[in-house]
Amino acid sequence: MPGNESDESLMTLVAEGDQRAFRLLMGRHMGLAIRVAQRLLGDAAEADDIGQEAFLRVWKRAGSFDPKVARFTTWLYRIVLNLALDRRRKITPLPIDDAVEIRSDDPEPLTMMIENEDRQEVDAAMAALPERQRVAIALFHMEGLSVREAAQSMNVTEKALESLLVRARSAIKKHVETRDRINRRFA
Repeated sequence: MPGNESDESLMTLVAEGDQRAFRLLMGRHMGLAIRVAQRLLGDAAEADDIGQEAFLRVWKRAGSFDPKVARFTTWLYRIVLNLALDRRRKITPLPIDDAVEIRSDDPEPLTMMIENEDRQEVDAAMAALPERQRVAIALFHMEGLSVREAAQSMNVTEKALESLLVRARSAIKKHVETRDRINRRFA
């Protein structure tokens, strides 16, 4: 039955130039690629570009995929991570004067403002993390990968990944506690 093939068997077909197999893989995993990129970059348009570039690489490098070494999703995560981290290093922030103000017509702007502030705090805490810690948090906590899968995607040992997670969680906790102390002081 079409569409029931494993990702790895589809990759064998993609390596032979099978466009149907490639489209099936894209359909299954494009959302994942974009989601991971967006968590790392914080920019939907950049994440879409990364997703497309990642699948272009999947098509071009299908022959180098080895199902004995890694699952397809692990291989795809690795491609997305490399592209997103390369892009992140190249991004230059725009001056604040160039920012556009958007008004909200939502009936409960105060609730949205509080939720947005909390989201921004999490984003700020994530952005303050060293790159490898941020990637570890994104893969393990946000994408739900196992320690083994996340470690393989990052090309580190499981013990190294666990260490990255411990340090990242500690830094995020410290960031939140500092924010709470400041908020109580000025309340």
